[in-house]
Amino acid sequence: MENILLNNEASIRLIFFLAVFLLMACWELLAPRRNQNIPRRVRWPNNIGLVAFNTLLLRVVMPMSAVGLAQAAQSQDWGLLHHLPLPTWLALLLGIIVLDLAIYLQHIMFHAVPGLWRLHRMHHADLEFDVTTGSRFHPLEIILSMLIKLLVIAALGPSAVAVLIFEIILNAVALFNHANAKLPLIIDRALRKLIVTPDMHRVHHSISPHEANSNFGFNLSLWDRYLGTYRAQPENGHDGMTIGIDQFRSTRDLGLDRMLIQPFKDSSGNYSINRPINHAANSQTKNPVKRDH
Repeated sequence: MENILLNNEASIRLIFFLAVFLLMACWELLAPRRNQNIPRRVRWPNNIGLVAFNTLLLRVVMPMSAVGLAQAAQSQDWGLLHHLPLPTWLALLLGIIVLDLAIYLQHIMFHAVPGLWRLHRMHHADLEFDVTTGSRFHPLEIILSMLIKLLVIAALGPSAVAVLIFEIILNAVALFNHANAKLPLIIDRALRKLIVTPDMHRVHHSISPHEANSNFGFNLSLWDRYLGTYRAQPENGHDGMTIGIDQFRSTRDLGLDRMLIQPFKDSSGNYSINRPINHAANSQTKNPVKRDH
């Protein structure tokens, strides 16, 4: 069974991605959390096109996948977990949890270093928040994130099955917690004790820098809760908050060509964690979308 899973890694990940994407897209249609001012036809072709571009680029630039490296590490006994006398189930669980922590810390790093923020801000510059935002990342950030993940895998030594499960979970929860999907409050409260919910992660996409620099987790919510980066709700509520950053607020900036050159335009702004925040300039007031005509 393990060989079947690993030999069909790409197909399995694609099936899960499409299934969760379709589920979240239907949920957004049937029970949206917020009204959206920008039609899907303006944003979705560009966001989905970026996903396709990143997938092809990653295959060309980095032909070895995370699962492939985990298989190589397993055969060569690379990594910490291969040298600890742990039951298979515990090693698998630890591998998934530590990889999730690494993604959380990496996320903070991309907010803390102005140069890395220039790459990551394209994800935050989306003017709406829905399932397609969950896969909207600059190609250079995708490559750097993959390099970091490979280094963690080589040092940690999780099993190939653990890495495959983690990759599936990461993709699924990124689509889930970026969805414009309405959850009953009682369910949201229960779920966010363990995992990141859409309402929890939406705070991270606020135009207000001090809200954007919170709720960094993608999967497990415990990192934010216990490491001091948790914020329960946006100050102006989910219906009153403004999505995005104070740069690139034209609908023309939603185009694929504009997204690709964003890291090389304008300053880093006030969103990097180690930059002083101008609260007056970045208050949580409505920042209207600038529409190109």
